[in-house]
Amino acid sequence: MNTRLADILVSGNRTQLTQAWATTRAAEDFTPLPAGEYVARIISGELFTSRQNATPGYKLAFRVIEGEHAGRLFWHDLWLTGPALPMTKRDLGKLGITALEQLEAPLPQGIRCKVRLALRKEDDGNVFNRIRTFEVTGIDAPVADPFAPVDAPAAPQNADGTAAAAPATPPIAGVSL
Repeated sequence: MNTRLADILVSGNRTQLTQAWATTRAAEDFTPLPAGEYVARIISGELFTSRQNATPGYKLAFRVIEGEHAGRLFWHDLWLTGPALPMTKRDLGKLGITALEQLEAPLPQGIRCKVRLALRKEDDGNVFNRIRTFEVTGIDAPVADPFAPVDAPAAPQNADGTAAAAPATPPIAGVSL
């Protein structure tokens, strides 16, 4: 049985979808970033296993934050194998990671880096980005979440730091306690 648009769209959405379809330009194919230097922020770091050989690794995800390619993502795979361990420890050390147990904890937010990207071509002709080197240049303050709850005002304190007594509540007329 063939599914029709009318079957999956809520009433009225057909008009909106038709308008959006008519005015939306198709996205360009995903291509690697040009080789060069970028200012980027690390947005995540997580343990993973390669698909082909089940090789253990740690993947850093970066987002470009300056220039014409701002917003684009790229990744850096660090391998947890004997031959790759010297380079992995070098790069993780730049982030303050000096023990394996730290790989299980989230990275601090806002790590800004200067990154030099190269292009690498595989035997099958696929071209992808490869980080040649990166340098941590700072930690950016986190951006405040506009939907985060507002902290309650601090309770009043006496000069010695003890909690001040709550002000007396005036009696409500006609009510006896």
